[in-house]
Amino acid sequence: MSDAVEGAFAARLKAYEGRPAAVAGVGKDRVNAPMIRHWCEAMGDTNPAYTGPDAIAPPTMLQAWTMGGLSGHAGRAEAYDELLGLLDQAGCTSVVATDCEQEYLRPLRPGDEVTFDAVIESVSDRKRTKLGTGYFVTTRMDLRVDGEPVGTHRFRILKYAPARARPGGRRPRPVINRDNAGFWEGVARHRLLIQRCTGCGTLRFPWLPGCNACGCPEWDTVEASGAGTVFSHVVVHHPPFPAFSPPYAVGLIELAEGVRMVGNVIGVPYDKVWIGMPVRLEFARYDDELELPVFRAQDGNGG
Repeated sequence: MSDAVEGAFAARLKAYEGRPAAVAGVGKDRVNAPMIRHWCEAMGDTNPAYTGPDAIAPPTMLQAWTMGGLSGHAGRAEAYDELLGLLDQAGCTSVVATDCEQEYLRPLRPGDEVTFDAVIESVSDRKRTKLGTGYFVTTRMDLRVDGEPVGTHRFRILKYAPARARPGGRRPRPVINRDNAGFWEGVARHRLLIQRCTGCGTLRFPWLPGCNACGCPEWDTVEASGAGTVFSHVVVHHPPFPAFSPPYAVGLIELAEGVRMVGNVIGVPYDKVWIGMPVRLEFARYDDELELPVFRAQDGNGG
């Protein structure tokens, strides 16, 4: 694409900024206790604020009350579909969610009916990423109950033209920082270390700077036995990415110690992984620098 053509196309995209993405949307379900319970069970969140007669909804459920499901929302505006269609025509046919930001203005409680409006807040210039070249599109959703603002949700996607898969390639490296360096030091020694709060004894994974149960910043570690089961899993088919060979299974593994972590499931075909399958920790070396924990399927019946 020449500079002149790219400039003209970018101007067409920028013209969508400020246009509505949804108007007068209404959540398909009122805030309700069953959805709160399912969320808390999935997240392992036992905060008592989310149960009982005075329960509130977990703040991070904010987006859940606006999701339209497979049938979509009647309040969705044409501008957003037009923008995505324009990007499709330009070859940006793939999409991936990149991040979200939320602001909480007041707690939501069972019985609240959430209404919302959304706007296309920004469309980036053309960006080159490892997935491919495309554009970041950010929408901002303003949520209300009885006309009172209750929160804001910004959601960003990348619409991109997939890069051609290259044979071989180098796997991405984990981001190592001061909060998780100890975990990766353990991996280098073939030890899977779990943080343990020295204040209340709660185990936690992934590694965090403080305890989300009692707030204590002090911790030590325990070494995982390596036994676990598949709590949930997905099969990755797309997009193609250098050094990966889809399809392959990625599992949410519940370790014997009670915490969960994500890892590849190996030792069985991707379509033979099942929830409840017993697995055992191994360490797989991918190149001279990279070694990662994976989980090998064990003998078991079911699924």
